[in-house]
Amino acid sequence: MQKTGTLIINDTKRLDIRFDLTTYHGSLQVGDSLELLIENRWIETTVGFDVNWYLSGIRTDNLIGLRVKITL
Repeated sequence: MQKTGTLIINDTKRLDIRFDLTTYHGSLQVGDSLELLIENRWIETTVGFDVNWYLSGIRTDNLIGLRVKITL
């Protein structure tokens, strides 16, 4: 099953996906695969962490608010 949501940083400083007002994925891990919506196209990427969270192959300074899709 795939779910679509918005990237956030949760209270523990981990990257997470908010699906609606009260439903969250529950902390993404390094290596997790997801798809990112860019210019009306879904782009496959993976989660990484160095000094900050990043998505492989995606150039942006701010991940918060990006639209993503993940297979559960």
